[in-house]
Amino acid sequence: MSGVSRPYLDVGRTGQKRRTLDALVAAARNIVASGATPTVDEAALAAGVARSTAYRYFPSQRELLAAAHPETGRKSMLPEDPPEGAAERVDAVVVEFTRMIIETEAQQRTMLRLSLEAAEGQERSLPLRQGRAIAWITEALAPLQGQLTEAEIHQLVLAIRSATGIEALVWLTDIGGLSRDAAVASMRWTANALLNQALSRGLPAAE
Repeated sequence: MSGVSRPYLDVGRTGQKRRTLDALVAAARNIVASGATPTVDEAALAAGVARSTAYRYFPSQRELLAAAHPETGRKSMLPEDPPEGAAERVDAVVVEFTRMIIETEAQQRTMLRLSLEAAEGQERSLPLRQGRAIAWITEALAPLQGQLTEAEIHQLVLAIRSATGIEALVWLTDIGGLSRDAAVASMRWTANALLNQALSRGLPAAE
């Protein structure tokens, strides 16, 4: 969990500490879902946790927000028995990724807004911009190793990521007027089209 000292969690009453951590994260997520940006103090109050205790888990608001992001903790979007083909793997990742986004859409939209509204003197570096989806899509494209170079796979990953995620969902639904089901279908189609294009005609030349 981002921002939490492992020794602190792993020593002493670990079960109680985990419950306290989960309560703080749940409280922060509820506040984010309401459209607000929780401070450590506010999350502690909502969770019924002492302020001094909360800061042992999350020394800063940034670390709290990182832990509260809906994508935190997901190491893979592939099923337990993943398909072998790259196309099927990419589709499985897009389906699961978009399912999670829609289930946590309020939080996702708030985190997107926060990532675009950096506070004065802070970089725009909230978890949404830390590239979790990049690792998930890269894992999906693992069968292409040897067929494409690492640089080409990364280029394809970025292209697929640009057409998926909360940013794409917001555009397709709010601007494009699609239903969420239609938006998901569009993202799946685009990801598959990008993969086919890369394999049949190559990728655009890097500048």
